[in-house]
Formats: sequence, C-alpha cells, structure tokens
Amino acid sequence: MTPYEKAYSETMHIEGLYSDDPNDFGGETYKGIARKKNPDWHGWAFIDEAKTKPGFPESLKNNALIEELVKDFYKAHFWNLVWGDRVSDLSCDVAAEMFDTAVNQGPYWAVVYLQQSLNLLNRNATLYPDLVVDGVIGQKSISALQTYLRRDPAQMLLLWMNIMQGARYAEIMKKSPTQEGYARGWAKRIKLIKS
Repeated sequence: MTPYEKAYSETMHIEGLYSDDPNDFGGETYKGIARKKNPDWHGWAFIDEAKTKPGFPESLKNNALIEELVKDFYKAHFWNLVWGDRVSDLSCDVAAEMFDTAVNQGPYWAVVYLQQSLNLLNRNATLYPDLVVDGVIGQKSISALQTYLRRDPAQMLLLWMNIMQGARYAEIMKKSPTQEGYARGWAKRIKLIKS
C-alpha cells in the first residue's frame, strides 16, 4: 500500500457516504466531495442517476467506478496540493495528517498548520529560519521539515498541527453556531498525543 493509499483509507473511515444537509456549507456531498465547491466532478452524473433508483445511497457503496473517481479526485485536489509524496518521503504520519486536514479544511490550512508548527518548534530559528506562513508548500517548507525531523519526533509536530486544526474548528463553530452539529465528527480528525 502506498503512502497515499494508506492516508486515503484512513480519511475514508471518517468521511460519510452521502449527505445533503442544509447546514453543511458544502451542501450536497458524496464521500466528502462537496457539490457546491466541485460541481464539475464526473461522479455527480452517476450519483444523480443512482438517486432515481431504489436503494440510494447504499447502492453506491460497492461501485468501483465511482470509488476510482473519488480516489483520483482526492489525490489531485488534496494529496498532490500538499506535496503528499514528497512529505511522505520524510514522514508518512505528517503527510497523512496534512492530507486529512486538506480534505476537511482545504490544502491552504493544512500547509499553514505545518508552517506555523515548524516555526514554533525551530528553537527560536536556531534549527532553521522561520518560514513565511503563506499556505503554499515549497522547498523551504520541505527543508525545514527535513531539518526538524532529524532532531525531533514527528509526534510533537503533529500535536501542534492538530491543536491549530482544533482551534480553527472552534472558531468556525463560534462564528456560525449551525456548524456545532459537526463538532463530534470534526473531533475525530484531531489526534492528540500524551507526553
């Protein structure tokens, strides 16, 4: 199993099958793919057809074609945008965390949390210079991650990334109380470690 396949499998255990919740900012979703944000995704044609037949949405569970479309979508729109292959060369756990965060909050935030966390853990810029926190992964972020991992465990970096992820969920719910209905599901994405 490749690092992407492993990360994808872990994320799919959290994502639901199908939802059309009026409180969801993304509207209609299939396995986490929001129709409002991704109206041109080819899978919608299959889903719309399946909606006209009995057994929807369970009838889609074992559809290999739709599963391949979902998997390809996630790789192109999330894994590749956080440089999942390159990050997984350094740490599969960090790559999986960035991927899952990208899926739920967007690639920008996944990279921001990495950059901010690396800045917090660089021992006042003695390990590497502070990164510009711009939400765009590049060679400087990769180099900082590589330097960090030579000295410290990935678990501390992951802890800070998850703290930031959780803080953003709290801010979203504070701004829009309708989103509190997702608090339990979002909490499943936050992985904290014991010291």
